[in-house]
Amino acid sequence: MTVIHDHAGRRDRLRALIGSGDASADAFLVTDLTNLRYLTGFTGSNGAALIWTGGATGPAGDRICTDGRYETQVAEQSGDLMAVIARDCPPELLRIAAGAGARRIGFEADALSVSAHRRLSAVQLAGEVELVGRSGLVEGLREVKDAGEITLLRRACEIGDEALTAIIAEGVLRAGSTEREVARAIEWEMYRRGADAVAFETIVAAGANSAIPHHRPTHDVLADGDLVKIDFGAVFGGYHSDMTRTFVLSRAADWQREIYELVATAQAAGRAALKPGADLREVDAAARTVIADAGHGPDYVHGLGHGVGLEIHEAPGIGKLATGTLPCGAAVTVEPGVYLPGRGGVRIEDTLVVTDGDPELLTASDKTFTVI
Repeated sequence: MTVIHDHAGRRDRLRALIGSGDASADAFLVTDLTNLRYLTGFTGSNGAALIWTGGATGPAGDRICTDGRYETQVAEQSGDLMAVIARDCPPELLRIAAGAGARRIGFEADALSVSAHRRLSAVQLAGEVELVGRSGLVEGLREVKDAGEITLLRRACEIGDEALTAIIAEGVLRAGSTEREVARAIEWEMYRRGADAVAFETIVAAGANSAIPHHRPTHDVLADGDLVKIDFGAVFGGYHSDMTRTFVLSRAADWQREIYELVATAQAAGRAALKPGADLREVDAAARTVIADAGHGPDYVHGLGHGVGLEIHEAPGIGKLATGTLPCGAAVTVEPGVYLPGRGGVRIEDTLVVTDGDPELLTASDKTFTVI
């Protein structure tokens, strides 16, 4: 599957942001590697970019910097940008910007370490230069996915759906398997179907372990009557999927069915609240109120969801303390849960895209209460 990203268009949108407001700058240093990929296509482990407010070409034009290990790669992935080959890229790009006349140079305040900022401040430059920290500029652009990004997200989610179907059909999810065996099986099935990587460490939590929201799989053996919570995802083309399904093995107790149906109702309410412009706290409240009204408010211990894309957790966050509104085109998770320590827990999670109508559901695996 080939998807062509409009990296130049993304840089132009960033250019408009760095040239406006009280913290406007002549040029901007991009040092976060995920943001660098989003803006340039470059996927190496060392790099930075210099984006100019005034234009993309000429002496005061955009640059990408990396070291000699990636000279061929940067030409292939970011051939529309002039490449600078240096080991320590931010100081090198700072010198270039200052030499071309920049006097206010922005940087990613959330990505640059204190020591890296000190190195920048210590660079000897011909003229007076002011470094201006900015937060969340590229991350804000990344909240709204374009058609190519959604295509990759769809395939990442399809891989997860197919992998889950496979391990159930093959009898891996059964009493006698260990949590780690189930986790490794679903990861292998994702790789078989073209995943670049797993999106995060797969969670398989059985029995009392299912009451731990982010349990790490162990050699504990699955048993009849266990709730089994599986939270997993694939990476495809750099984009992540995220899905959680909860099952019961062999036989179900009434309390398991009750909390499952409660979480399912809350999850449906959360999905229904995904509307462009919706207050993020109100989206969270749509699901949280359902659980609280049933007397399980204290057993729901995390936010409703988060953005997903080039990173498994990115903006916007959906929770009680969130700020802002939900943009059209955002890809987000909806994942309420109820966790009863020492007994078990249920989480149901989907990845969806916010649209002008109903949200597009990307994770298609059945959410009906299922006893395996």
